[in-house]
Amino acid sequence: MKKVLVISFLISFTLVTSQFIDNVEAKSLKNVKTVTLVSDKKAADFKLKTLEGKEIRLSDYRGKIVIIDFWATWCPPCRKGIPDLISLQEEFKKDLVVIGISLDQQNTIKDLKPFIENYKINYPVVLGDEKVVKDYGGISAIPTSFIIDQKGNIVDSHIGLVPKAVYADQIKSLLKKK
Repeated sequence: MKKVLVISFLISFTLVTSQFIDNVEAKSLKNVKTVTLVSDKKAADFKLKTLEGKEIRLSDYRGKIVIIDFWATWCPPCRKGIPDLISLQEEFKKDLVVIGISLDQQNTIKDLKPFIENYKINYPVVLGDEKVVKDYGGISAIPTSFIIDQKGNIVDSHIGLVPKAVYADQIKSLLKKK
């Protein structure tokens, strides 16, 4: 029952915010506000599967900067941000890995593979579960992203659509600290 309530809340919140964002995008992305949450705590390791059944662990990418992106195929702001994540993965491929954690459920999971192919996503996409959602603070809206440094610490997090420049600046800053 709790899972149904959380998922219902996520869907309702995302539908409302996606309509708002679509309206704002028609005017200008400069007006979109995101919430930034700065942490500095160890990122929870996870073991999640891709659609092909391959297991991905956060700890597999120790030594790299990681952007964890909680998203779903039905989320307009998520779809809007994916090209930027693809571009960042390409631009910083030696030092960065983006991991897309899909929160698609039974009724939309069938859309995931064609979505990945259509968008030409060049980073791992895994299927999220209740544990990873809980471990990352109970994801209240999507997209929600976390920036993890090379040592596995959460150094930044965002709720909402994030401009590419925000990610790029954070990545460059972490690379200088290396």
